[in-house]
Amino acid sequence: MLNGATVHGIAGTNRLRHPAEIPLLIAAVLTTLMGYGIWFMVISWLAGSSEATGLEAEVRNQLLDGDTLYQVLLVIPLTPLLVWIARAIMYAQLRASSAQMSPTQFPEGYRMVVEAAREFGLRRVPDAYVVLGNGQINAFASGHGFRRFVAVYSDLFEIGGRARDPEALRFIINHEVGHIAAGHVSYFRLIFSHLAGYVPLLGQALSRAQEYTADNHGYASSPQGVSGAMGVLTGGKYLGAEVNTHALADRATREKGFWLHLSNWLSSHPINTWRAHALRDRSRPGRIMIRPPESTAWFPPSAPSGSGWSDSWPTPEQVLSVLDSTTTSVPSEEQFGRYPGMSYETPRNELRWASPVPVPAGPAGPTASEGTYSAKTPAGPQQPASYGDTPPAGQEDRIMGGSGTAPLSLQGPQDPRPDLDQG
Repeated sequence: MLNGATVHGIAGTNRLRHPAEIPLLIAAVLTTLMGYGIWFMVISWLAGSSEATGLEAEVRNQLLDGDTLYQVLLVIPLTPLLVWIARAIMYAQLRASSAQMSPTQFPEGYRMVVEAAREFGLRRVPDAYVVLGNGQINAFASGHGFRRFVAVYSDLFEIGGRARDPEALRFIINHEVGHIAAGHVSYFRLIFSHLAGYVPLLGQALSRAQEYTADNHGYASSPQGVSGAMGVLTGGKYLGAEVNTHALADRATREKGFWLHLSNWLSSHPINTWRAHALRDRSRPGRIMIRPPESTAWFPPSAPSGSGWSDSWPTPEQVLSVLDSTTTSVPSEEQFGRYPGMSYETPRNELRWASPVPVPAGPAGPTASEGTYSAKTPAGPQQPASYGDTPPAGQEDRIMGGSGTAPLSLQGPQDPRPDLDQG
């Protein structure tokens, strides 16, 4: 209880924790303690007199007789018990009805869980289950007592199976095990911060910070899975292979305005464009409240942003002219999804990390393999994938590997792209 779930102690691995998480957690804990303090004062006030009159009598009548929000005061002290029961039921349902990962059942996925547990210093391997997805893409981590577990929806194995993109599944599993390693599923953490969820913006901000922390854990052991994970979050389990991660990340810098920020502030998870930007640019933590500056975009825009004036948007004739005179960095026949058991000409990562900017059509135009750059980490058993085209001159990024950081190295067209997967 006092040493934490990992060998790194209660603080976990600080280099993987979002810098805003602990301050937001402290604010959430103080908010919860204040809520319990107010509850105690109200109950003491109500119980202070045997004969209540006036406002005190009205409030007491509402509590005892009325079906109103006042009755919440009677539930607050039961919250720790209710949280314990809810977690116990959820764990029991997984054990009763889901397929458990083991050396003989879903062994590839289970190996990913075990390797993540070792990488992040967990003292015990968490329980792992496969849950019927019915088309949903999801995974989660939780606990009950001192036990910890992860659950992966079955549809993720259609993305992460042998014929598709196992690194995307590895990133997602590392993300969930990262929640455990960072202490996000601790029972005491939940009960001492849960009232922050009723404070506008605070609870959501803490949740987003925790998601960025879990993303950092996912990236630390599986940088190759970044594009696959972002693809499935935006394009789904089939068309996710066609999502251009550069385009997604650059839009984080150009889509602006109050309503876009509000959509982020009200969300428990980072919006996908900001999340992609944080995973691509490892020199900055994920943003909690303010979008990344436009100067951090790597490519010029290929389409207008929704925050621009509508009279600046192109006419249909202008767009058709561009479409007729340019081409994308990948063949058009690759733009309709990838399916198990099929062979494709263009490697998956060449699609995901290609330049998002149209190029001149015809024999003089560049091909998808020209102008590559690759992200390198310290030598180890896992090397990150090569990403798409060279960012603008002067742009430099730092990425976090398993044991430290290494600068991004730019490579010219003469360096062949080391393909980690072929379709």
